[in-house]
Amino acid sequence: MSTLQIEIQLIAVVVAAACALPGVFLVLRRMALMSDAISHAILLGIVLAFFITEDLSSPLLILGAAAMGVLTVTLVELIVRTRLVKEDAAIGLVFPVLFSIGVILISKFAGNVHLDTDAVLLGELAFAPFDRLVVFGADLGPRALYLMGSILVLNLLFIIIFYKELKLATFDAGLAAALGFVPLVIHYVLMGLVSITAVGAFDVVGSILVVALMIAPPATAYLLTDRLARLIGLSVLFGALSAIGGYWLARGLDASIAGAMATMAGVIFGLVYLLAPDRGLIAIARRRRRQRWEFAQTMLTIHLLNHEGTLEAVRESRVEHLREHMRWDMTFARRVVRYAEQHGLLRDEGGSLILTDEGRSLAQRAVVT
Repeated sequence: MSTLQIEIQLIAVVVAAACALPGVFLVLRRMALMSDAISHAILLGIVLAFFITEDLSSPLLILGAAAMGVLTVTLVELIVRTRLVKEDAAIGLVFPVLFSIGVILISKFAGNVHLDTDAVLLGELAFAPFDRLVVFGADLGPRALYLMGSILVLNLLFIIIFYKELKLATFDAGLAAALGFVPLVIHYVLMGLVSITAVGAFDVVGSILVVALMIAPPATAYLLTDRLARLIGLSVLFGALSAIGGYWLARGLDASIAGAMATMAGVIFGLVYLLAPDRGLIAIARRRRRQRWEFAQTMLTIHLLNHEGTLEAVRESRVEHLREHMRWDMTFARRVVRYAEQHGLLRDEGGSLILTDEGRSLAQRAVVT
């Protein structure tokens, strides 16, 4: 494996990890749409900062983008507070306007500058290693690696230092305020970090695909665990797997690396969504099927208990009678009886169904509850 390939994969992993960290709290707060809004709206902040500095490498571009991200969140929340429109509609009003202004300014005043809409929207990871960080004549490696590495460390430090505050403000903002925390400040700092992360990833994956890397890995991890610390770790892991898998997919297909990374993030999410042990589609289907049979066998035990010791007990306990009384077809009735027998709730004695002590206890509990 060449040095260039190693550098590309390393940059991709760092980008994915940096995006996944703040993305965890966006997913938990159900603010996935906000990440899309911020990743587009910060373009205006980049353009305005560029007009001031006329330097694409200036750190003011990141500060301008972060400020525009916070402004986007503020405008959305102000519109939502009017209660005239919902949050998704407010986002749909704010970010197209800010993004469109940024695109218009680029097209009108920066046509001859290397700041074009294709780079903003799509990015190109393959070119990232060629932009080197040179200090006193020494080549220290790709500039994007240091930039995204710094953002990764910044996000990680913020989460570590304010872990308890973030956890409390995310799950119960009212309790956080009552305990003396300031959830609003934490919220806006988090949105600022989302903005910084998004603009840092512009050159690598673009404003559109950064959303996939910010949302898909945390959403995938959320299907597997409810513990915040484990959720953060799994999000970073899935982001790294998406980055490495996307690189090799793009290499095999000779396609966009950033696009392949987002594709792999979607593939991993799809597999987990299907196969997750508790929240996967297969697990849900099995649980519903089991609940159906458990409910049917409980109804059968209640039916037998209600007629136990009565004159109708002989007739009501016949399998053939279940079709008349329970409205079950014979195939389903026999399967329910077999299911209940396997669980030791009843026994079949010459065609008559007799409750066991366990079956009688189950019916009594069901009637009481």
